[in-house]
Amino acid sequence: MDVFAGKAIVVRVDDESVHAAGSTFAEDLQLLAEAHVRPIVVAPDAAGARSIVRAINRSANVAVALSGSDAAILPQTPGGVRVQAGLLQTLTTAGYIPVIEPTAFAVFCADDQRVAADDVAGAVAAAVDAVRAIFFHAAGGVADPKTQALINELTPAEALALADDARVPADLRAAIRAAALGVRSGVSAAQIVDGRIAHATIVEFMTAQHVGTQVTGGIYLAA
Repeated sequence: MDVFAGKAIVVRVDDESVHAAGSTFAEDLQLLAEAHVRPIVVAPDAAGARSIVRAINRSANVAVALSGSDAAILPQTPGGVRVQAGLLQTLTTAGYIPVIEPTAFAVFCADDQRVAADDVAGAVAAAVDAVRAIFFHAAGGVADPKTQALINELTPAEALALADDARVPADLRAAIRAAALGVRSGVSAAQIVDGRIAHATIVEFMTAQHVGTQVTGGIYLAA
């Protein structure tokens, strides 16, 4: 894990994974932080962010909930998601774990505006030069629409093609697209995994293998 010391990882979570029986999510984050890896969490919504902060802080007082308006880290833009990463870098350097709710700061609106959590995760990962972006999804990865076999690796181009395939569930397509765009923007690799699996967040950091589907510069050849 030493090779990742000083590097950020971004984990896009869901409530089911964090609160599943036997979940190791909070422990995994604490282990990463102790190894000087800098985790950033993107929650599914505002309520989820607060719940995740409480879950993490039951074992380590390091989690901080952030909305898009806090230091305007996610200013609203006409297209896509923009990230102002200064506060995130300050917090992670100091050993804190930011937990971001997917809302954008709208200057001319009374309330923050909801944005897609997958898009936020991909954009944050690119903005902080993350070594990994991890997307929790109950599917556990991406299945080949023809064979239903789990795909081990995808290039960004292959992932984007699957993100446009109507045979793939819509919520999974959103994660696939965000993973692909994150890698194209400089993230070393992105993974789509079942977050309910024990140590899903850190398995790749501890072993030579990864779970789920990874988006990298590799090549997937369909059967």
